[in-house]
Amino acid sequence: MNQALFYEANHKAMIPENLLLDYGATLEKLKASEIILSEKSRAHFYFQVKAGEVKMYNLNDQGKEFVQGIFYKGESFGEPPLFGEFNYPASAAAVKASEIYKLGKTKLFKLLTENPEINLNFTKALAKRLYYKATILKEISVHPPEHRILTLIDFLKQQYGGDEPFQVELTRQQIADLTGLRVETVIRAIKQLEQDGELNLIKHKVYR
Repeated sequence: MNQALFYEANHKAMIPENLLLDYGATLEKLKASEIILSEKSRAHFYFQVKAGEVKMYNLNDQGKEFVQGIFYKGESFGEPPLFGEFNYPASAAAVKASEIYKLGKTKLFKLLTENPEINLNFTKALAKRLYYKATILKEISVHPPEHRILTLIDFLKQQYGGDEPFQVELTRQQIADLTGLRVETVIRAIKQLEQDGELNLIKHKVYR
């Protein structure tokens, strides 16, 4: 089972769907590649994936995309600006046809205030995400491609794993976007990692 399917089957939503609806959340349907929020825009809503897949990303001056994170069913995204009163540092878009819950900032704060257990879980999830970003930034700045890729895969395995070996559902392009590498570099590095016995390739799928 890949990480997305395992996550959907075994992980609780950041905020229960019935609670979101009780506080006035709306459900929006998105087409593949549809923009949800734009970098530098103001944050007014909380977003949580009901179905599908969402990415947060930046584009550099040459148009190269760097993916900050990919979010699956039950996961939320783009929350820090709601609490920090700053603009979005990245854009978000649907990777494929998706459904997301959308809840106004004031209603989110009311929900968290009136539900302390949800508030605590929310804080823990944000802390894990900050840890991931700090880890990936360190890898990108000082380590070779093979090490970056293994760090990403090991994080995914810890976060979404359950099977042994763990199947990496990300495409080579997505791995490149998440690690700041060129896709050609990722292809070469994965082949090297297979030769070194760090990864297995079965029908072009990566396992660890």
